Amino acid sequence: MRHSDEFERLIDTLKVAVASLREAQIPFMLGGSMAAWARGGPEPQKDIDLIVRPSDAESVLDALVQAGMRGESPPEEWLLKAWRDDVLVDVIFRPSGMEITDEVLARADLIAVMSITVPVMALEDMLVTMLCALDEHTLDYGALVAIARSLREQINWASLLNRAGGTPFAKAFFTLVHELGIAPAQAGRARGPSHVRVLPS
Repeated sequence: MRHSDEFERLIDTLKVAVASLREAQIPFMLGGSMAAWARGGPEPQKDIDLIVRPSDAESVLDALVQAGMRGESPPEEWLLKAWRDDVLVDVIFRPSGMEITDEVLARADLIAVMSITVPVMALEDMLVTMLCALDEHTLDYGALVAIARSLREQINWASLLNRAGGTPFAKAFFTLVHELGIAPAQAGRARGPSHVRVLPS
């Protein structure tokens, strides 16, 4: 199967990033749409999300800069950025909905991604961060529904609902995937208030 040029550039950048972080011995895991693709989801085109502990974020950015990327410290207080030509690497250390700890990193699965073995964020952890990031300004249900459709048999829907189903935007997602026949009926009904803290984007 031939991949798009954009995707090939993402993979080339991922290989550089993984090699640099392994050399620096900094724990990390792949998140976002690339993590979904590694499990059988749609092919991403946009960027690479690397999930790290807050205490490691600056060291991760330094390692990527040493590998030839251009570092950036945006005003947002939950990520740093690195650019390799026109490919963006988001270094995320405070994703919405969860704290990145050693335990969360340990839940990552080692998955072969285009000939390199990469720690990939646990599926439900990844979906929690994506659902909790939804707000009035970032309502990309299309991408989430496509991921859910591709990975539906791998998702523990009851667990995901309990962890991330309490916000209005997440409730809309669960209703949508139920009505589309992607998720079982109980995934369309959140059970009471959620205690997930949604961080501002």
